[in-house]
Amino acid sequence: MLLAILGMAFKKDKPAYRLFNQSGKEIKYSKMLDDLKDADIIFFGELHDNPIAHWLQFELTKDLHDMKKEDLILAAEMFEADNQMMIDEFMSGAISESSFENEARLWDNYKTDYKPLLMFAKDSGLVFVASNIPRRYASLVFNKGFDGLMELTETGRQFAHPLPIPYDPELKCYKDMLNMGGMGSGHVNENFPKAQAVKDATMAHFVLEYWQEGKQVIHFNGSYHSDNFQGIVWYIKHHSPELTIRTLTTKLQDNIETVAEDNLESADYILVIPESMTRTY
Repeated sequence: MLLAILGMAFKKDKPAYRLFNQSGKEIKYSKMLDDLKDADIIFFGELHDNPIAHWLQFELTKDLHDMKKEDLILAAEMFEADNQMMIDEFMSGAISESSFENEARLWDNYKTDYKPLLMFAKDSGLVFVASNIPRRYASLVFNKGFDGLMELTETGRQFAHPLPIPYDPELKCYKDMLNMGGMGSGHVNENFPKAQAVKDATMAHFVLEYWQEGKQVIHFNGSYHSDNFQGIVWYIKHHSPELTIRTLTTKLQDNIETVAEDNLESADYILVIPESMTRTY
């Protein structure tokens, strides 16, 4: 009877998330944290509208800061490289919060999901890196391929990965994109995955620009950019294979007691969240 009661109590529990390693074994947050503390670079792959992912990003950042102090660097896809100067000016107090928010190209969910990270960095005296390529340049690659970047001024090209950009069209993350809607549909052409790759390459470039021996970078990005150790991770390994990298990904499932087979091995750590979880937008 006691076992039956305990079983019923467990079934009534409604955890907001569970953590697993890449082989699907459930692990404790503290064990993951102990492993992450020794990484050179951490990629936290999020679902942009998921509140649990954003909450865990903030909690993880605080815990890493407790261990790394000023050696922790934050970086994010959600801020474009040509806005780095404005971030630096805001962090130093040279410009006001309202000036920064009015002039920077911020995502619609900035105030709820990314501002807490930026303000934590500001209050803690940490560097915050705007790692993504300006979206207008990603659009240029979509229309003209990597060669389109040659049309930019030297000043403009400094906000992207230096040319020529390494590219492996056989990577699954890029090959799969060609199947999204079919080639020739108007939305998908041979440059479609290149527009993704130039984002990945640029984010990797700026992460490596700021990383130094003894420092740790935690980078926030959509999970597709780092899932299966491809995307940004491929570019980091291409340039600096000696670095220790750890990845997290976020997955929605109806059942979070185990990891769905197609989510296994997608990252070092898999954050599994109920499909029914509230969205932030």
